[in-house]
Amino acid sequence: MAKKKKKPIVAVVGRPNVGKSTLFNVLAGERISIVKDTPGITRDRIYADITWLDKSLTLIDTGGIEPDSKDIILSQMREQAEIAIMTADVILFLVDVKQGMVDADAKVADMLRRSQKPVLLVVNKVDSFEKYMADVYEFYNLGIGDPIPISAANRLGIGDMLDKVLEYIPDDAFTEEEDERPKIAIVGKPNVGKSSIINKLVGENRVIVSDIAGTTRDAVDTEVTYNGKEYVLIDTAGVRRKNKIKEELEHFMIVRTVSAVERADVVVLVIDATEGVTDQDTKIAGIAHERGKGIIIAVNKWDAIEKDDKTTNKYTAEIRDMLAFMPYAEIMFISAKTGQRLPKLYEMIDLVMENHALRVATGVLNEIMMEAVAMQQPPTDKGKRLKLFYITQVSVKPPTFVIFVNDKELMHFSYTRYIENRIRDAFGFRGTPLHFIIRERKEDS
Repeated sequence: MAKKKKKPIVAVVGRPNVGKSTLFNVLAGERISIVKDTPGITRDRIYADITWLDKSLTLIDTGGIEPDSKDIILSQMREQAEIAIMTADVILFLVDVKQGMVDADAKVADMLRRSQKPVLLVVNKVDSFEKYMADVYEFYNLGIGDPIPISAANRLGIGDMLDKVLEYIPDDAFTEEEDERPKIAIVGKPNVGKSSIINKLVGENRVIVSDIAGTTRDAVDTEVTYNGKEYVLIDTAGVRRKNKIKEELEHFMIVRTVSAVERADVVVLVIDATEGVTDQDTKIAGIAHERGKGIIIAVNKWDAIEKDDKTTNKYTAEIRDMLAFMPYAEIMFISAKTGQRLPKLYEMIDLVMENHALRVATGVLNEIMMEAVAMQQPPTDKGKRLKLFYITQVSVKPPTFVIFVNDKELMHFSYTRYIENRIRDAFGFRGTPLHFIIRERKEDS
């Protein structure tokens, strides 16, 4: 059994205008662009997956600060530092050589130093090492160790910085134990009832509640046995603090969601039936979708809704409309308060897990594709017609397929979607996204 790769989290912290976004974009390269053909995902540039020396990392921008006064800068810097401390495996603390060391830098440095997390002090805007090295050394005063000079804009020193990042991450951080137990992330915006659902699901079945050793995440993993089968529930509910402004809370929630979703096999997105689908719900759904996870939408507080024989259909249609980019997601109407349909949630998790790991034989896939092509001719452009030669499944979790064609440009996403729908008609693939990779192959002469 192949071990599941983990992606350690690297968080970027720093004052306004020190070049966080520039560094973030340079590291993320092209990977950050929005997938054009996925309408409905509003994408904050909060995280990106990067690879260095064959090691995959998730880079998190802890938030931009656009304050009016010094006080706000400092409080928001602290906020950023807290987010980073709670979720990251390594923290990049970015400062600006041209502005020099300021009071806010020193205060944040104190927090980071106390966190016991690996912190790399990165001095940005060092366009010339000779010219600025004396100014770089000033940052030794922060007491965080050796400053690493870089210029994000000119791409200087970036490789050395990433080498340093990897030094702080042990090799075993990239692999997970061979743990076959389904991992279920319960996600959603604050106050939708995530904790109540977990408490109900666990009920008398609680085995152990622990911060599983080796995870630096801010999520508590609860191990639970149901019908003789073990599950790990990843809870993102966590601590709510007062006096947080709404945007900060939202940012915080997104960051935590990313780290929980990353580790999960199936994501249960909890939506409040009394509110319907909000923008926050859409963002969270987008994270799970992008990361190719099995998805169940659990509409909680269903007991609080006045119902007639059309209510369920009406709600389902609204969810499908708001989350149009994930038509495959399973929808359930539950109540943590009354326990309505919660046992069914385990059955649904099992079903989605099975579909997420489903493998289809190549011969059968090609039959389906050829039949689909015969029923609906592939598109043409300037007299050239798209030809589909061959399809094969290359991986699971999510099921991923490669289609070989004569010209990639002709394979419009709507035709890919058509092929996807034919495959779903045949095999269901309930609750799981399907990924398609289009490759060109020369026509046989």
